[in-house]
Parts: sequence; C-alpha cells; structure tokens
Amino acid sequence: MNAIKETNFSFPGQTNFYRGKVRDVYTIRDQYLVMVATDRISAFDVVLPEPIPFKGQVLNQIAAGFLEATADIVPNWVISVPDPSVTIGRICEPFKVEMVIRGYLAGHAWREYYAGKRSICGVSLPEGLKENDPLPKPIITPTTKAAVGHDEDISRTEILEKGIVSEADYSQLEKYTQALFKRGTEIAAERGLILVDTKYEFGKADGKIFLIDEIHTPDSSRYFYKDGYEERQQKGEAQKQLSKEFVRQWLLANNFSGQQGQQIPEMTPEIVQSISERYIELFEYITANPFQKPENQDVMLRLEKNITKAFTLLP
Repeated sequence: MNAIKETNFSFPGQTNFYRGKVRDVYTIRDQYLVMVATDRISAFDVVLPEPIPFKGQVLNQIAAGFLEATADIVPNWVISVPDPSVTIGRICEPFKVEMVIRGYLAGHAWREYYAGKRSICGVSLPEGLKENDPLPKPIITPTTKAAVGHDEDISRTEILEKGIVSEADYSQLEKYTQALFKRGTEIAAERGLILVDTKYEFGKADGKIFLIDEIHTPDSSRYFYKDGYEERQQKGEAQKQLSKEFVRQWLLANNFSGQQGQQIPEMTPEIVQSISERYIELFEYITANPFQKPENQDVMLRLEKNITKAFTLLP
C-alpha cells in the first residue's frame, strides 16, 4: 500500500540526517528541520518490523491541526506542512525531559499503581483508585528523554537538583503543559472523546521556549470514548479507547514487552490493516473530518517533490 518505511533523500543545503524510531529528520542549512513522519511504528521503545499504511500522515496532520489550535498558548516550531506526511520547522534546542500529563489512571501509571506504588514522579496518588478512574486533578509525571532505550520516570525535584532544566524554565514548562492539556481536553470533549494522558516536548531558540514535535496524536496521547465511559467504569469493564495502547496490549498478549531475548509476534496483513484502520478512525474522530488518502502515486517522488518545492519559500 505504498507505506513509508524509510526515506533516503539528499536535499540541497542538507547538513545532517537523523533517523528516529518513527521519523526521518533532515537538517537544512543548520537552520531548518524537515521531519518526515514515516509509517514505522514503535512500542515499548522497539520499532516493529512492519510499517502501518497512512500512520505517518495521520500523526502529521493531527499534530499540525493541534499546533495551529494552540499557537495562542505557546509558540511552536512549525514553518510549513508541505506534504501530508511532512512538517518543516525551525531548529530548537530540546529540553531533555518530556512533559507527561495524566488526567486518568491508565497505561504506565496504572501498571505502577497496580504494582503497589502510590507515588509517581514524586506525585502522591490516593488509595482506592481503579484502572481508568479520573485523578483528583491532572498530574505531571515527566520522563527523561532517552536517545536510545527506555525513557525513565523522573520527579520535578530530581530535574531541578540535577540541573537538567532551570527552575524558571521548568515552571514555565509546567504552565504550558497544564494549559495545553486543558485545551486538548476541551477539543476532545467536543468530538465525543476523553483525553486521558499525553506528552509534550519543548525546546528553546533565541532564548524563547517553543512547543516542538507532535501533540495530541495517538502516538503521544491516549483517548477514551466519552459515550459509555461511566457505565464501563461502574461495571469494571475495559474502556473503549483510541490510542497506541491496543498495540501494546496485543504485544503483551503475545509475550512481548520489549525485554531482551523476547520475540516480536508476527505482524500479519490483518494485524497491520487493523492498526491502520484504528489510526484513521482516531483521525476522523479528533479532527471531525474524513481522512483523505493520497492519490495512488509513487510516495517517494511525491515527498521529494513537495519538500523541494517548500525550500523555495524558506527565508
């Protein structure tokens, strides 16, 4: 289905190239980043062997929409979106923490709570909570940003003690994180969804803080369907959700959690298609727009053409 597994372009003025878990990032003239959202998919910090058709486009277009919808809260890195799967933006020096914020006890936080922990990243949690219960108020549970391997939970106190982020900057990151989560929650509610948890990444350029990377996508966020949420909680049933958690659950059910020596289960065409459909479903829910599949054309030629054309508009 012409999925984008990887790119290997060489652009005029290209000064660097970096391949992340799911993105290929080209540096142009040491001023701009060209971020190609490939269709690779990762879980438990492992890149799975099969790409998911349209996943990159879904993430890129959702992120573009939310970055535009939150630009009044915090400036962001985006200059242009020249292709459904590409964003071009300014280079920022990333902060070495990811700002994770949670409104509900789900995913990693629930697994920690279920294991008996009542404090996550230095934030205390009350007794008696069930999986997917709302928290008394949204909590920030930052993680270190690992270049390789697993990100790790870290507390506000540790971040400041280790000098990872200055106190002034970190206080501003907390304010931005709370405001962005509030806006994301409001938009999700309008679309019949609950924004359960998410993460934000920030960077600095010319002494100014910018929101970078993607936001409110199914890779960086967890959504529940609002309709039926209360009833499912009262019955102790699993919540119907749109996020990457279903991929993690499929892997866990097949004895894979990213540990050394474990074998990734076979990604059959049916599994790949079902994951692709879930990503498209979230796109349509969160944007309230039908998903537009690109015309059946050579995707690499399309990417190269659109990116090269966008260069002519850069300062």
